[in-house]
Amino acid sequence: MTAQHCENTNEKELTRLLRRGDTLAMRRFYDLYAGYLAGVCSRYVADKADAQDVLQESLVKIMYNISRFDYRGEGSLRSWATRITVNEALNMLRDRRRTDFADIDSGVADMADEPEPDVADIPPETIHDMISRLPDGYRTVFNLYAVEGRSHKEIGRMLGIGESSSASQFHRAKNRLAREIREYREKLK
Repeated sequence: MTAQHCENTNEKELTRLLRRGDTLAMRRFYDLYAGYLAGVCSRYVADKADAQDVLQESLVKIMYNISRFDYRGEGSLRSWATRITVNEALNMLRDRRRTDFADIDSGVADMADEPEPDVADIPPETIHDMISRLPDGYRTVFNLYAVEGRSHKEIGRMLGIGESSSASQFHRAKNRLAREIREYREKLK
């Protein structure tokens, strides 16, 4: 296979080539997805070196398990790789016991809500920095719920916490982010 052919390869063909162990296809996969997957890692893991370790472990796991991937149309390879990366990040957090989830069973109804801010005029890097500064538990639940679209019930099962603890962590993360956005805007005035 030529390098030019690999550049024009769709996900289905890329998957076929990866299954054959084609090194140009592996390079193409890396070129297409490594930056995106690094961003996924950094949403969950605040330390850059740890995030790079998670990315490396994820890429190895993706290549090792490509034969198990079930192609379901364009975008399915990226989605599958994202799920593996999220799971690797969660495993690292769990293994290092760095995630501190408050086990709060009282509902979130008694917590005051910060008004939901408009973030359209805030640079994405600034939002990402704000999210990365959240405590591990808040950041993990926020990403699983708001970015990955998981339910609090699913998050609770994944993280070994109660559904109400997941909802509480998300609520607190959202309020903290709203405060930081408000403070960011006040500094610009």
